[in-house]
Amino acid sequence: MKLNIMLEFMEEQMKRTGEKRRMGSYLNPGNKGFRESLNSAIYVDKTGLIEQMNAVLNTRQKYICVSRPRRFGKSMAADMLAAYYAKDEDSSDLFQDFGIRQTELYKAHLNQYDVIKINMQEFLSATDSADEMLGLLQSRIIYDYICHKG
Repeated sequence: MKLNIMLEFMEEQMKRTGEKRRMGSYLNPGNKGFRESLNSAIYVDKTGLIEQMNAVLNTRQKYICVSRPRRFGKSMAADMLAAYYAKDEDSSDLFQDFGIRQTELYKAHLNQYDVIKINMQEFLSATDSADEMLGLLQSRIIYDYICHKG
C-alpha cells in the first residue's frame, strides 16, 4: 500500500515538474561510478580519505564536509566512499591495489553501511526554489528507501 501511494506521488510530481526520468538511485548506489574512475586514463588515489573517515566514525567528529574547487575530484571521492561503505555490493576487489587494505580498520567498515549518495546539482537544476528542491530530495530518498527495502 505504501509503495503504491509513493509511486502515484512520484508520477504526479514528475508530471507537474515535466521531468522525464527518475534521477537515479540514492540508497546504496553501487560500485559503477568508482569502477569507471579506476578504469580511466587519469586516476588520482584518494583512498586515504577512507582511512580518515574510518578514524572518526562513531565519534563526535563523524560529520565531514569534503569541499574542493570545481574539477577537483569531489564526485569521484563520493563514488569511492559509496563503493567502500555501501553494503549491497562487495567492493573489496576495487581496493585490492591500494594501501587502504593494510589499515587497521579497512575490513571493519568495508561494505557495512547503508549509504545515501546525492548530487545536489541534479536537484538544484530540476527545481526553482529551496523549498521545492528539499521536497524533491525528500520524496526521492523516501521512494528509494521504499523500493530498496520493499
